[in-house]
Amino acid sequence: MRSSPKLIALIAGALAATGFAPLHLWPLALAALALLIRLIADAPNARGAFVRGWLFGVAQFSVGLNWIAHAFTFQDKMPPALGYPAVVLLSLYLAVYPGLAALAAWTLRRSPAALALGLAAAWIAAEGLRATMFTGFAWNPLAAIWLPLLPVARATVWIGTYGLSGLTVLAAAGLAFAWRRPALLGLAAPLVLLALPHLDPAPAPATGRSVRIVQPNISQEQKNDPDAQIANLRRILALSGRPGAEPRLLLWPEAAIDNGFALEEDPVLRAALARRLGPRDVLLTGGVAFEYDAFGSIVGARNSVFAMDAAGVVRGRYDKSHLVPYGEYLPMRTLLEPIGLARLVPGDLDFWPGPGPRSLALPGFGTAGFQICYEIIFSGQVVDADRRPAFLFNPSNDAWFGSWGPPQHLAQARLRAIEEGLPVLRSTPTGISALIGPRGELLASLPIGTGGAIDARLPAPLPPTLFARFGNYLPAALALLLAAFAVVMRRRAR
Repeated sequence: MRSSPKLIALIAGALAATGFAPLHLWPLALAALALLIRLIADAPNARGAFVRGWLFGVAQFSVGLNWIAHAFTFQDKMPPALGYPAVVLLSLYLAVYPGLAALAAWTLRRSPAALALGLAAAWIAAEGLRATMFTGFAWNPLAAIWLPLLPVARATVWIGTYGLSGLTVLAAAGLAFAWRRPALLGLAAPLVLLALPHLDPAPAPATGRSVRIVQPNISQEQKNDPDAQIANLRRILALSGRPGAEPRLLLWPEAAIDNGFALEEDPVLRAALARRLGPRDVLLTGGVAFEYDAFGSIVGARNSVFAMDAAGVVRGRYDKSHLVPYGEYLPMRTLLEPIGLARLVPGDLDFWPGPGPRSLALPGFGTAGFQICYEIIFSGQVVDADRRPAFLFNPSNDAWFGSWGPPQHLAQARLRAIEEGLPVLRSTPTGISALIGPRGELLASLPIGTGGAIDARLPAPLPPTLFARFGNYLPAALALLLAAFAVVMRRRAR
């Protein structure tokens, strides 16, 4: 390790990225994390520990977030050549958080157990900060590597996603020090104990209500073509099928009605859509709501979901709250626009944020919660605290996420289902659309690049989980407990 610790840290970080979707090589990720822990323990000083953790993060995020480069291919004002440099620049920032966690752990290096406990606590804090600072970017928390082992992932009902990330670090530390102190393999025990109650879960019950999730396979190029708008809408309608004897909940993707169409303002459009619905059907569709000034000029827009009944009445609207910087709005527009920078998505009109999670009552289908696209990645921020829904609808447009982004997005939606004990229904233009059970089980899905529809019965929600009741207070409490144990172990080592 002493020969080239910086290079080893970079290699370990790149290997850690393979633990996430779509590769799912979680044993490799765990081994890479164990290697990082050894590097931290052997660091000669605080700066060295930070740099090793930071380099690990730079490589992990640069590999895992490669899909962001694909987003630069859809806007002439943001040339594709900027794609991969942008990924690296973002990774240079995101890596600060594992770097700080490594620095905190290094102060406890005199005791391997204290270092392990301290790094686990610091990792929980670091992921929480990463999800919060500068609007937050919570993508690919370490806990997401456990989706192939669903019983382990289900530990998030007790400790949340960030808590499970901390216990993953603890398990990796057991591997890192096992050769010297075999007893430290016991650090993996909490992970095993929390997984045991979920080894044989009961199947998710169904409510009997019929849902149809539409995936039209409309590419980003087709979506951005103004001459293709009518054809795109016809494709979505064709995949929606014909109404039957029983009521259906029809689910369309994010911004399925877009590019000049405003559902709330267009009675002709609503009437045309209503004719394709059965008498008790309900349509949930993504679309755009415009904001006007006193003179009637459009000054902003909302990325919204509309609930419409068979009479063509819009029964409610949810406006996306957690917007994507450079995707849905251009930060510091007055400074960046003059130098030629623009949003990654075509269009110069910035979106305005909504107030946060909101539930809507849908006649015949219970209460729905909404999280549009990227919002679903934020643990503890997806449910209306005053009105718990029966399910979450997560319309998304992953067509500009490349091949790695959609499966990573799906994995994080599954973590939200587990944490909250709620089914999650995803409709996307190009995949991956899915029906996720309240225990995170993937009940049905449509792969990337295919058109089709999922017909299924809506799963029933579970009673509120511990995480649903207390949210991120649970991983925060776990971090404090681990930190306290780390201090005790360090003092004993003196």
